[in-house]
Amino acid sequence: MNSNLAFNALGDPTRRSIFEKLQQGPLSVVHIAEGMSVSRPAVSQHLKVLKEAKLISLKTVGNNNIYELNREGIIAMRNYLDKFWDDALANFKALAEKTEKENEHLN
Repeated sequence: MNSNLAFNALGDPTRRSIFEKLQQGPLSVVHIAEGMSVSRPAVSQHLKVLKEAKLISLKTVGNNNIYELNREGIIAMRNYLDKFWDDALANFKALAEKTEKENEHLN
């Protein structure tokens, strides 16, 4: 997964709103567009970007296109961010251990 695509996709407030709506469960374009300040065709374009970023997936049920969050894409984003957290914790631990050793030598 290209993390840049995912983060860029969520950089747009309308796409974030759509993404957050889908957190409640799968929805059709009609239901996603309800209450939004953009047209249904605009919603469809935003859905395309989210799908290309692998943040949502599409399934067809009868004549309806149903969109839902793509768990694998979300996990990939989380793993990307976790790397930064893991590195920060490792650096903090190393600094704490170094400070502790330095304090032991002073005493």
